[in-house]
Amino acid sequence: MPESNKKTRQVTIRYRGRGAQVFIYFGKLLRMFVYQNDWKVLPMAALIAGLVGMVVRKRFFINMEGTLMGAFAMVCVCIWNGCFNSVQVICRERDVIKREHRSGMHISSYIFSHMLYQALLCLAQTVITLFITSLAQVEYPSQGLITKSFMVDLCISMFLITFASDMLSLWVSTLAHSTTAAMTIMPFVLIFQLVFSGGMLTLPEWTKPLTNFTISNPALKVIAAQADTNNRPYATISNMLTKMRDNEIGATVTVGQVLDVLQATDNEAIQSLREKEIGRAFTLGELKDTLERSATFDAFRQERILDDLTIEDALQFMMESEEWEKIRNYEFGPLGINVGGLIDTILSSSEAKALLDKKIVHLTTVGDVLNAVDAMGLLEKYSDVQINGKISVGEAIDWLAGNADVQSKRDMEITLKTTLGKVLDLVGEDRVKSFLEEKAAAVSYNRDYECDDSHVIGYWLHLIMFIIVFVMLATITLEFIDKDKR
Repeated sequence: MPESNKKTRQVTIRYRGRGAQVFIYFGKLLRMFVYQNDWKVLPMAALIAGLVGMVVRKRFFINMEGTLMGAFAMVCVCIWNGCFNSVQVICRERDVIKREHRSGMHISSYIFSHMLYQALLCLAQTVITLFITSLAQVEYPSQGLITKSFMVDLCISMFLITFASDMLSLWVSTLAHSTTAAMTIMPFVLIFQLVFSGGMLTLPEWTKPLTNFTISNPALKVIAAQADTNNRPYATISNMLTKMRDNEIGATVTVGQVLDVLQATDNEAIQSLREKEIGRAFTLGELKDTLERSATFDAFRQERILDDLTIEDALQFMMESEEWEKIRNYEFGPLGINVGGLIDTILSSSEAKALLDKKIVHLTTVGDVLNAVDAMGLLEKYSDVQINGKISVGEAIDWLAGNADVQSKRDMEITLKTTLGKVLDLVGEDRVKSFLEEKAAAVSYNRDYECDDSHVIGYWLHLIMFIIVFVMLATITLEFIDKDKR
């Protein structure tokens, strides 16, 4: 056959389109889930959720600091799950990707198939986390902001956090050339996310802009906002006061100050003491003999009486005493507020003026006062004085206060000691705790945690933006896996 009559056969290879390739690779990923044990991330998510649930269940949604801690724990769970879902998926088959890329694989199709697969994985992990924490007795609220179901709202938030972390990890996997390199990079990514979340650690001013580049920042804000953190009670105050009930406080007062307090009529405890009646008509000598033999009087000597001292005086004493320095420096959990700062806020508050001026007491006993004024000696000295009819404790105190011998000892100093618990019992422990909790909550108020649907939607959009950015970065990075497309 002549050469000119020879026909050249051209073979045209048709590659599947981008859409078809997405489903091909998605099927491949599902097979890897079953046959290469990628399903193990689900029981691991359940285990982590169980551990976290047992830790936060008694504080999450109960008080402000517990709710913030619980929100941070949930963010940590989501970021951990998302990051370790995909940190090795690209780098472990880098050579296969390069070969398939040369054969006509579209990088965008490959990344999109991973997006679909990882989205299902993240959704499954989120549902498992919420289910397991519920079994661990974390009491979730029922009312939501967006969907009217709190669990659905929280599920959306946690899914977006987990998925954003997953796409970040996917990008890291495209940068790393081996699984070892990827696992070396990942701890630094996690530390950066958690340290610069902007919620649990007090950051230097110059580092605060870095929080804008972390998934954990909008993640913590959205869960804290949904949990209505700002309106939860501040329990650290109550716990601190309970632990400090046995701490001793003391002051030096004069006999005159004690007598003035015992003559006060605006204090219910003092008034009740003054109204107690003392026996029948007898002389002071008979009274002395009777009192010395009386078990009732011995018990009466142990009765507590009060000294003039305002709440402001007590707080000033706490701020000035060296013995209270460690207490002043005690910080309330992760918010960076210490006892000293809170006391300064209270002392400078005009709203607290009325409460600060309220009189509280240092405790002493009736026996201490009687000894100080030498009451039994006075009874001996005036043993022949006739007491006609019944007499109340108040009348006896008034008589002592007007006596010249007692008046001469008004400037005698008495050192009184008591415990914080006894002072709280007299002032009203619940009232003090409520006041301090309100002040601490006001100081700790964070506008970013306002329970508002516009805030929640804004944080969701922020997380979606992270997802889009990391997908784009992963696609662009993987496009350079092989510049030679022959």
